[in-house]
Amino acid sequence: MKLYFIPGLGADKRVFRHIHLPEPFEIVHVEWLKPEKNESLKHYAIRMAEQFDRSQKWGVVGLSFGGMLATEIQQAFHPDRTVLISSSAGSSQIPPYFRSLGALKLHRYLPIGIFKQASLAKRIFTTETDEDKRLLRAIIQESDPAFIRWAIGAIIGWKSENTPPDLFHIHGTRDNLLPIRYLHPTHVVAGGGHLMIMNRAMEVNQMLIEIFAA
Repeated sequence: MKLYFIPGLGADKRVFRHIHLPEPFEIVHVEWLKPEKNESLKHYAIRMAEQFDRSQKWGVVGLSFGGMLATEIQQAFHPDRTVLISSSAGSSQIPPYFRSLGALKLHRYLPIGIFKQASLAKRIFTTETDEDKRLLRAIIQESDPAFIRWAIGAIIGWKSENTPPDLFHIHGTRDNLLPIRYLHPTHVVAGGGHLMIMNRAMEVNQMLIEIFAA
């Protein structure tokens, strides 16, 4: 089974460096497309999925923003398995302070450079290994400001009609970006943060194996 992995906002396949699955599962890392002008999250997700080979059994795994895209892909194409990691399964699960940001249109004026610098500074105090911290800093520095600005607007403007009932959702209890109190995960990593795929990968791998082997 091919499993299409979608990274988080501004990230790429390198964030999945610790994720390993046994045969017959084949991990396919999805590359970002250039967003169209004023493109919605839903429309972008459908364009992403049009690249996938859906002629055989397939699944999708989305991290953070990638999980929101995976939710829309689940709604439109019904893969055999859909897994969200450190994400939200619907717009109603986005924390209210993010929705307030959208209502005031403040994201349009967000200095992306400051956003990136704040993310870089935060890496100093996280529990990832030094090697992973260097990798995350490189990913942040290399991220496309235009894509980040579009994605923030797409998240804030996301209107999902229903949360698909057949999603699997892995989430950490110490996720500060998307707090678990707003969510309904099917699998919980005690003490896991937003980037637990880096420092709690063994537990995440085991949960993924259980989900896809079922």
